[in-house]
Amino acid sequence: MAILKGLVMEHSERNRTGALCNVHSVTNSRGFVPSTDYFNKEVFSSDLKNYKVVHKGMLAYNPSRINVGSVSLLDSADAVVVSPLYVVVEVVKGSLLPEYLNAFLHSPAALAQIKGLTSGGVRDYLRYSAFELLQLPVPNIKEQRSIVEKLACVKDIINKRKVQKNLLSQLVKSRFVEMFGDPITNPKRWPMERLGDRCLITTGNTPSRSGKENYGKFIEWIKSDNLVDGRLTTASEYLSEIGYGKSRHVGAGSILMTCIAGSLNSIGNCALVDREVTFNQQLNAITPYKDDVVFLLWLLRLAKPVLHKGINKCLKGILSKSNLSGKVLPIPPLTLQREFAAFVVKVDKLAFAARQRRDVAKQLYRAKIQEFFG
Repeated sequence: MAILKGLVMEHSERNRTGALCNVHSVTNSRGFVPSTDYFNKEVFSSDLKNYKVVHKGMLAYNPSRINVGSVSLLDSADAVVVSPLYVVVEVVKGSLLPEYLNAFLHSPAALAQIKGLTSGGVRDYLRYSAFELLQLPVPNIKEQRSIVEKLACVKDIINKRKVQKNLLSQLVKSRFVEMFGDPITNPKRWPMERLGDRCLITTGNTPSRSGKENYGKFIEWIKSDNLVDGRLTTASEYLSEIGYGKSRHVGAGSILMTCIAGSLNSIGNCALVDREVTFNQQLNAITPYKDDVVFLLWLLRLAKPVLHKGINKCLKGILSKSNLSGKVLPIPPLTLQREFAAFVVKVDKLAFAARQRRDVAKQLYRAKIQEFFG
């Protein structure tokens, strides 16, 4: 084992001339991403001269979020700029590969060390002086390269499964437009009807936090971050039987939609409900009276601009129950809705198989990380 001190150095170059304007953030899931993509708006200063420069082959991390994996290697551009708050790290050539270091920093062993080295405050914070005290195995360059290549092969499998999932999603969207046309322009002239006339809409709630008896392990309590790609993930918090009696709940055959969020882009996110759950006040449940729920899910997903219309973009995004009820959308015949839903079920089976293979690849990646870094 060796410490990073002497193997890396802090890179403090600033964008003094203002020549670089491609501001990036470092995320724990996607690495370097343009800040406007990550925040869905421009949150950085108009004067970028004090921003730090990251060159290809360097790493950067957010000192208050590296404990959750917000550290990455820049390999997608020659140079970008990041917030002055970031720490930029350059590997000393000859003894350590940047790709190897990047893999190590996402390992459980590294995250455990980072947790112990962060200084407390409002948020945990990892200064560079603490970062260079991290310990890692440092085999010779040839072995490091072999490890990096093995991990890259598994990552490639994971990424291909992600591409496959996205292509299947595009296939469903194309089929929808083929059958029904664009739901925003309604070129096929389907009858336009208020959502509130076609569905029961229910707003969620939060049982009192002061009553500890309201929370337990009886039933999932869904929040907006559980709505992912049209599906519900497992809730991190559960209600007790007492809390269940005070909550709003919904079963399979309904849709949950985010109607209160800090980002406008999150408003209108939907997921199909496949089990009974409770949900908080940021969500509305939409239960169709007779329309096919799978068709309705895709109609709402593709009609997001309609849902966003009338929301004050300068304030926290709120799509009220009454506003949602009043949204007017094209409603084709039920027979066509069911035909589309049957197509989606077939595609979903393929998507489910792709997710399973991707999960296996992720497990393999975690096992390899554990093997190489402990």
